[in-house]
Amino acid sequence: MMELNATPAPSADLIKDVSEQTFVQDVIEMSQTVPVIVDFWAPWCGPCKTLGPALEAAVTAAGGAVKMVKVDVDQNQGIAGQLQIQTVPTVYAFWRGKPVDGFQGAVPGSEIQAFVDRVTELGGGVEDSGLADAIIAAEEMLVAGEAADAAQTFAAILEEDTVNVAAYAGLVRSHLALSDLEQAEAILNGAPSEISDLPELEAAHAQLELAKQAINVGPLAELQAAVEVNGDDHQARFDLATAMHAADDAAGAVEQLLELFRRDQSWNDGAAKAQLFTVFDALPANDPTVLNGRRKLSSLIFA
Repeated sequence: MMELNATPAPSADLIKDVSEQTFVQDVIEMSQTVPVIVDFWAPWCGPCKTLGPALEAAVTAAGGAVKMVKVDVDQNQGIAGQLQIQTVPTVYAFWRGKPVDGFQGAVPGSEIQAFVDRVTELGGGVEDSGLADAIIAAEEMLVAGEAADAAQTFAAILEEDTVNVAAYAGLVRSHLALSDLEQAEAILNGAPSEISDLPELEAAHAQLELAKQAINVGPLAELQAAVEVNGDDHQARFDLATAMHAADDAAGAVEQLLELFRRDQSWNDGAAKAQLFTVFDALPANDPTVLNGRRKLSSLIFA
């Protein structure tokens, strides 16, 4: 049960409006470190006007252990469609990139409080907010190219919380950024069994597999030239996709693999399709590259 007398953090830091363009960052990515409540509402919805402020009050009282975003379904029909929002208000709780709890319609204040309590407990409560901040800081280091510092920070977090899956995944990605694939694999193999099959570490496994493959492919420019000379050089196109992914061009890699699949679905025992799924697994589930790639693959399969 969360403590209601905790010092509230400024609501601007905890509660915000999001759009389809910011949903991945503010919900999917943020929920890797702190649970995020998503309130799907509409301006014409009467019950939304009561539920929204009650949710905001409970989230603010949680003192940073949970965050909240508001999605206007009229302005963001794509997100509403993807999550099959058929009525408002609808409330989902996201944790580690996925919806894990929720409800529809107006509910009594006691149920709102119980819901926020459950969501808060997913992230470990207020006392773990310092670790959540440390993970965010480490992720920022990694994005800034400071992989060694990020690795040290993730390792320090794991000393405090030995089953912190976000820190484990971050530590693996840090060593991949340092081109230390052996250490990255050792970290994955040493992950506690209770978190080894969680999506974050499954993504890390896929990232490691792609990094291993990239070692054996030729220079990007040479592979691009080979494909331009002969569009049916399937191995060159496959290797080009691998090299593009290694160069942080996941969208380009997906396009090359889709083209390979379009030209020859059965090549190398369906290697293009299998590689597409590996690339998808290495990215957040709601990444636009994944969503667009899956839709195009389905179109090719059922054409």
